[in-house]
Amino acid sequence: MAISSGIKRRTLFAAGLGLLAAPVILRERAEAAATGESTKMDSTPLPEINQFKLGSYKFIVVRDGINISENPHETYGTDQDPEAVEALLTANFLPADKLVNGYAPALIDTGSDVILVDTGFGAAGRPRGAGKLLEGMKAAGYSADDVTVVGLTHLHGDHIGGLMENGAPAFRNARYVVGQAEYDFWSNKAREGTPVEGGHKAVLANVAPLAEKTTFIKDGDSVAPGMTAMLAAGHSPGHMVFHVESEGKRLVLTGDTANHYILSLLRPDWEVRFDMDKAQAAATRRKVFDMIASDKIAFLGYHMPFPAVGFAEKQDGGYRFVPKTYQFDI
Repeated sequence: MAISSGIKRRTLFAAGLGLLAAPVILRERAEAAATGESTKMDSTPLPEINQFKLGSYKFIVVRDGINISENPHETYGTDQDPEAVEALLTANFLPADKLVNGYAPALIDTGSDVILVDTGFGAAGRPRGAGKLLEGMKAAGYSADDVTVVGLTHLHGDHIGGLMENGAPAFRNARYVVGQAEYDFWSNKAREGTPVEGGHKAVLANVAPLAEKTTFIKDGDSVAPGMTAMLAAGHSPGHMVFHVESEGKRLVLTGDTANHYILSLLRPDWEVRFDMDKAQAAATRRKVFDMIASDKIAFLGYHMPFPAVGFAEKQDGGYRFVPKTYQFDI
């Protein structure tokens, strides 16, 4: 029987791929057998990045790292019975005894600016596999020197740790945009000797040295052309979210307004250990995600499942997270 040349080419191409892949697969299996490893899932040799378009703007989301912790009920739903937290996780096909938290700084190339929103852990996180922002930017074709604006949703350590490298500014060509209320709280000497003294010291080390190049903003102020800040306090005293719009397309960078796609969104009123004003944080979650759900706006949540971008739909008194797929690619 005659076989078409197209089929032949495809068959040979597939066979070629198999031959190329086989030595790699065999080597990995041999290494696993020698070391007793049964999986390579724990290693991430390359930085994880995701790129998409919003109008004429280009977004690059970088996975700065992950953290695995135990006993989710000690962080989320701290005002609920532990069994209720465990039941909600189990109902959503998640383990009840462990939690994975990711960190997702984002780069926005507007054509005139390269804006970085939040900076991850930086050098302090690298010994435990975090601090991958600069590596991810490089994989996307950007260097730290390309960044012209750094906007910070708030000043917790996992958002400001990447501001400095070896005692010098990591983004030496950038100007900085920080909420005035947030900076005033964390830089105040009144924080000394309190439970948040560690955060105070981190701000003095990472943010205060950049004050001369920083614009301090309030609710409604511009971060950069096409990008506006909105006060969304509760998680921290001056926490901000950033609205981005290009060619009629909109996206909100929600920072830490909601920190888990099930425990924070489906149950927005549940208390979260890391929220400094828990009642205000819950009210803010409802305000921000009512807006996102009602207006059908995309959002990027710093701790949502990577690539941390999706939509929110009202459901069961809270919100269902709908991760992005190809909406931004066509």
